[in-house]
Amino acid sequence: MVRATSVEKAFGGLKVLKGIDITVQRGEVACLVGPSGSGKTTFLRCVNHLEQITGGRLYVDGVLMGYRERGDKLHEMSPRDAGKQRRDIGMVFQHFNLFPHMTALQNIIEAPTQVRGVKKSEAIETARGLLARVGLDGKEKAYPAQLSGGQQQRVAIARALAMKPKLMLFDEPTSALDPELVGEVLKVMRQLAVDGMTMIVVTHEMGFAREVADRVVFMDGGVVVEEGPPSEVISNPQHERTRTFLRRMRQEEHAEEQV
Repeated sequence: MVRATSVEKAFGGLKVLKGIDITVQRGEVACLVGPSGSGKTTFLRCVNHLEQITGGRLYVDGVLMGYRERGDKLHEMSPRDAGKQRRDIGMVFQHFNLFPHMTALQNIIEAPTQVRGVKKSEAIETARGLLARVGLDGKEKAYPAQLSGGQQQRVAIARALAMKPKLMLFDEPTSALDPELVGEVLKVMRQLAVDGMTMIVVTHEMGFAREVADRVVFMDGGVVVEEGPPSEVISNPQHERTRTFLRRMRQEEHAEEQV
């Protein structure tokens, strides 16, 4: 579903991605882990061309994202054409990004009706089903300000699913939530994995990665340090950088438990 070959990304003179090679199969859950500033979020945003790559190639479902290739040169697509590609990719951000002046239902039906041309009645029926799916049955008329952070994030997931994506991207979807609200969002994501949704998840939730991921990719300094099944990368890391990171994560988790 996703194939990145030698992907590079620079912001001015700062090289954030330094040749990323990652493949995600259809129906697979890949968790990107690593310290802040390692390039995880930047890579995620490159997948759906919210950021333009400065080297390499990035394909989703066999289609080159954001560019047309002529000979050995890449020519960037127009924003309109890139937007058409992005329709099939759902993205859930850290901070929900819901429209505050719209109800939960209105947030969910906006893109299907405006972008895909779905009939409003059909979009409403789908939205109600999605709200039930994420455990928010009866919250159709609630505005974001009337919902907890965990509820808002579940509306954001429902909104992304309303576009019937073939790929879901999650950028640390629980990092802005109070600890007691994290579980309700991870529960929805676990069910998506069971249902066979292809997902790339940037996360610091090691328990979720260990339980749900088919593959864990540890990034640091703009490169992939190691990748493999959770049983290898999390439970038996081969690289000292990975071991140091996981040791620090365990210390932080222990400190939180003490508090």
